[in-house]
Amino acid sequence: MIKKILVGLLTLVSIQITSFAEDTTPITEEQIAQEQSIQSRINDIGSKLLNANKIDKRIIFVYDEQAKDTFLKINPELTRRQVVVYGSEYKFIQNDDELAAYLARGILITAKSYEGLFNGYLSAFELKAAPKKFELAADKRAVDFMVNAGYHPVGLITFIQKSCPQKRFDRFSNKNLTSKRLAHIYEYIYTKYPYYLANNPYYENEHYQNFLLTSMENRKMLEEKIKTGSKEKLPYE
Repeated sequence: MIKKILVGLLTLVSIQITSFAEDTTPITEEQIAQEQSIQSRINDIGSKLLNANKIDKRIIFVYDEQAKDTFLKINPELTRRQVVVYGSEYKFIQNDDELAAYLARGILITAKSYEGLFNGYLSAFELKAAPKKFELAADKRAVDFMVNAGYHPVGLITFIQKSCPQKRFDRFSNKNLTSKRLAHIYEYIYTKYPYYLANNPYYENEHYQNFLLTSMENRKMLEEKIKTGSKEKLPYE
């Protein structure tokens, strides 16, 4: 009986392997051309971010349509010093601002392999010891990078609004609630780069409008903070 079960399992595995092999099709020239076009776009915007922000360390950019993102602690890209743009993330990107937002954060994370970069502002220690703090700091630095390179920082808001789901709570998580991240990004743009909210081509953007709708309570707290001149950190939710 056991022998029959083992033979059956081996046969099933053999069928699955054969089926997988039969389903594997070669990449067409059209697919290659499309990936080359995407890679070229990523290279151009990535290099612009590096040059505009005077980052004198070697970081390259790689587009991978099939691979999935992994946790930072086991991510080999961090030691290879390259920013990987995953197909699962790229599908959310609709313009150069949003791609710059993705790459800017990737640069900050990947650059941690160069100790002392940015004068320790975003260190490897901070990432491991306080990942939530690092996440918010990285978002703010990404805004700086985007502005320095001539990209509109609201693109970071629309990208996150579309691509990052909302958890129930973040008390026992190593990541902040998406709504909390967006609130901190909005406050940072509002206080440091108000020009971009006064001159905002994203105002008619459906994703930005959805952000405004879902962030009403957090933005009310910010308005009250500004009215009172408070310097306290707001308890965004």
